[in-house]
Amino acid sequence: MRKQLDELGAKFNVHGHSEVADVSMTLKREVRRRLWSLGYDLARFNPESHPIARRRRLMSSWRIDVVLDVGANAGQFAHHLRSDLGFEGRICSFEPLSVPFRRLQSLVGEDPNWQAFNFALGDVEGMATINVAANSESSSMLEMLPLHMEAAPESRFVGTEDVEIRMLDAIFHNLCHPGEGVYLKIDAQGFEGRVLRGADRCLPKIDTVQVEMSLTPLYSDELTFGALYQLLLGKGYVMVGLEPGFTNPQTGQLLQADAIFHRFERPEIAT
Repeated sequence: MRKQLDELGAKFNVHGHSEVADVSMTLKREVRRRLWSLGYDLARFNPESHPIARRRRLMSSWRIDVVLDVGANAGQFAHHLRSDLGFEGRICSFEPLSVPFRRLQSLVGEDPNWQAFNFALGDVEGMATINVAANSESSSMLEMLPLHMEAAPESRFVGTEDVEIRMLDAIFHNLCHPGEGVYLKIDAQGFEGRVLRGADRCLPKIDTVQVEMSLTPLYSDELTFGALYQLLLGKGYVMVGLEPGFTNPQTGQLLQADAIFHRFERPEIAT
């Protein structure tokens, strides 16, 4: 190490390790500034500075046997679980829209521990009409507000589709076995509060909840960050992670974030 520092010092005509360290820091800053100008960045891969490393550490701290992937779209989150987080347990994905569901099915067929269900989750059982967005991912049961469309014009609604809607309480016993570690992920474009209301009885059996939360209203009648935070705290969860999500590219305003909640003690459940 001393030899390397001396060589670096000689190269830049500096003497002493403190001067070499100053030059090294200057070079790092210059490299990062150049990368930023190209739209890239460098970050250490550890839980303090990298979101995937942080989520890996969180998930490895708990026993997770099954992930309930609500709002799966074409399977992006499940792919993230497998390829980035190394999760090998069961995944149950829920996607109501026909086009992304077909793409989802093609992936599920290659993974014996992955199931896909072609219906939405909410707080009622029956049929509902969903607004289909041009970018697919922003499709919602609710009406989109102007702030969302201004930040992402490609998310505008271009049609509707009639879909089946179920309550998680009604199907949970078919998906998860007693004693399993359950991770519930909800990305439902403003419908998160209704998904949680439809899971009221099974939430005591769910250890971890990841939910997309709007910091300001983006869909009509949605529960935003404060209300969802209080709802989950009232159910015995503690927020253990918060990751920035959808941001207005023109203003830099953060509009949505993914929050991760975990319960460290399961409540007594009557049998």
